[in-house]
Amino acid sequence: MRKMAAAVASFATLAAEPGEDAFRKLFRFYRQSRRGTADLGAVIDFSTAHEVRSARPGVPKVVRFHLNVSSVTEHDACRAGLQPVSKWQAYGLEGYPGKYRDHCFLFSLFSLLLPKKYTADHYTPFPSDLAFLSEQVAAACGFQGFQAEAGILNYYRLDSTLGIHVDRSELDHSKPLLSFSFGQSAIFLLGGLQRDEAPTAMFMHSGDIMVMSGFSRLLNHAVPRVLPHPDGECLPHCLETPLPAVLPSDSLVEPCSAEDWQVCATYLKTARVNMTVRQVLAAGQNFPLEPMEETKRDITTDGMCHLDDQNSPVKRARLNPDT
Repeated sequence: MRKMAAAVASFATLAAEPGEDAFRKLFRFYRQSRRGTADLGAVIDFSTAHEVRSARPGVPKVVRFHLNVSSVTEHDACRAGLQPVSKWQAYGLEGYPGKYRDHCFLFSLFSLLLPKKYTADHYTPFPSDLAFLSEQVAAACGFQGFQAEAGILNYYRLDSTLGIHVDRSELDHSKPLLSFSFGQSAIFLLGGLQRDEAPTAMFMHSGDIMVMSGFSRLLNHAVPRVLPHPDGECLPHCLETPLPAVLPSDSLVEPCSAEDWQVCATYLKTARVNMTVRQVLAAGQNFPLEPMEETKRDITTDGMCHLDDQNSPVKRARLNPDT
């Protein structure tokens, strides 16, 4: 509680910049925060949610979410490289629709990057293994019939950030957005519909999945900070989990050589990979004749991969709003 109070006091003393909204101020606070200090005392850590069930002042209450265990058979979970749903730990935040789960994966990473402007004549087939994996996760959360149609990989170094934004590109917002985390940890900020609403800060650790659904799909969010995994500099435990000795004959998991996996392991010791999967169209829905343009943003403040301090050698890398 003392750390929490100190963090609130530290944030309160941070001088606001001209025209700075509540979200931007908290973004800047966590971007400048130091690990091991009271600065992170107000950040929700779902990995310890079973230990702290009562709400702290100013922090939304963490509640246990009951998954639909019968919706995913153990065979299908194993086929996708997942642990049985009965072993997952799922939580939610009061006041925020959506779910959050904390469990480890057994599958290898692969690359996928699709454009953020969706058109009927510009797309590639979605990987069948990732689609099957995503459908199992969605089904366990109560979203039967989810179809994985688009995905994005974000690569973070320890000095990387993701600017404040809202995901509006999909034509159907009723379906959930699945966000998978690998490697080092991140502070994720989830705000409201307006930037003047102060966001809630939470940790995303390796092996975590955040499921944003309903109203939460249209909320402002950002990643102001990437931090070393709490276990230290070693590879997070869930990425050290060996594959089962015997896989189902129809398993989508493809074992890789120790040398190839070591390349991934070495990279993830100093980096974070975030993978988001979405459904673009509702059942029976077609693309509009004219491509949907995403709302233009001020990329000087919102669309940065990196935010460089005066003492940081990292240069700004602005995102192209059309990608």
